[in-house]
Order: sequence, then structure tokens, then C-alpha cells
Amino acid sequence: MKKLTCHCKAVEAEINIDGDLAKVIKCNCSICKRKGAIMSMVKNEDFKIVKGEDKLKLYQFHSKVAKHYFCSMCGIYTHHNPRINPAMTGFNLGCIDEINTFDLKDIAVNDGQNHPLDNK
Repeated sequence: MKKLTCHCKAVEAEINIDGDLAKVIKCNCSICKRKGAIMSMVKNEDFKIVKGEDKLKLYQFHSKVAKHYFCSMCGIYTHHNPRINPAMTGFNLGCIDEINTFDLKDIAVNDGQNHPLDNK
């Protein structure tokens, strides 16, 4: 179990992770490029907001399928539900105190600029 918090600690989540992170990514889509977060993913049932749900703000754009959440107090991106698989929760590894994102190597880049759901 990992604990995720925003910068001001108003938002807190528990992430059920057994062992190593399954996937560590950055994304080059328009929002991820700007926020610069390093992320991982779990199934929705493995991510639970335990404090500050009322402090979270939802941001959606383009197709309005993906849901991006930010703390309304400090502005930190905490997590999102991607449009490619809304049954998953992506979360900001920088919000987990015990993970030093500067130590992570060979981080895969998700090509969100060429999203498969945009190719119709």
C-alpha cells in the first residue's frame, strides 16, 4: 500500500500496489507535456481517495472522456482516468513521498500526441 498526497496534504489517497510498479510513463499529450508528471497506473479499485475528495477539481478537454484531477488548494495533479481505459487510474508518482522520481531510469513515453482514439 502506498500513500499519495498533494503538496498541501489536503488530498490523500491509498494505492494498492504489490511489489514494483507495473508501468512507469511520461506522456507527450498536450496536458501531460505541460504538467511534466511521471505516472503509473492501477485498476480503479486499487486507488482510493481517503481524504480531501471535496478539494479535488476535475479538468476535462477535447473528447471529455479522460478525467484529470487536481487539488483546488495547491494545484497539484494527483491522478486521472485515461480515455483509452477509464477502468484504470493513473497517478502522479511525485505525490508519493517514498518514491524519488529523479532516481527512475528509462521512463517510457506514451505517445498521447498520436492517440489511437483520434485516428478515425
